[in-house]
Amino acid sequence: MGPDTSAAVDHLRETLVERRTVFTGRLLSLHDDVVALPSGSQAGREVIHHPGAVVVVAVTGDGRIVLVRQWRHAVGGALWELPAGTRDAGEAAATTAARELREETGYAARRWSALGEAYVSPGYSRELLSFFLAEELTVGDASAAEDEVLDVRLFQPAEVTALVRQGMTDCKTVGGLALAGRLPAVPWTQG
Repeated sequence: MGPDTSAAVDHLRETLVERRTVFTGRLLSLHDDVVALPSGSQAGREVIHHPGAVVVVAVTGDGRIVLVRQWRHAVGGALWELPAGTRDAGEAAATTAARELREETGYAARRWSALGEAYVSPGYSRELLSFFLAEELTVGDASAAEDEVLDVRLFQPAEVTALVRQGMTDCKTVGGLALAGRLPAVPWTQG
């Protein structure tokens, strides 16, 4: 479905006037855009283009959840996350989900359900996450990319709640678990 671009939002619509590509990398590109606002004035917008990604909530028959831990250079530490990965050009999201689950964890699933899609941070990024529930898992061998070093572990729901409370995970994991109905209320105390 995607964002609303109908005439009903014309009073909010921004129109691209100029684009300058600041950076193009292996995964993303950064653009410095100038847009015309509905008032006629102009504003600057920095936009990251990303091909999109998938997030997989893989659940065993006894209700345990598959998470991977990896070092995240941007935050300077390791996080426990749902298996996820970037879509290849022209690749269907469901195909990416099955590939990423197998590569990162060694698991395959007999039953898949689409849970929805959401933009990561639409204030500056076009990255769209597609969420999937994977059930009826079978175990196999992982084959992570050469630049990925991962720990794979099965977690009980209470353990996942503890990880969320401790800040040891990320938003895509919290969102995926919530969409799958696998995240109980997490009491929060500011620390």
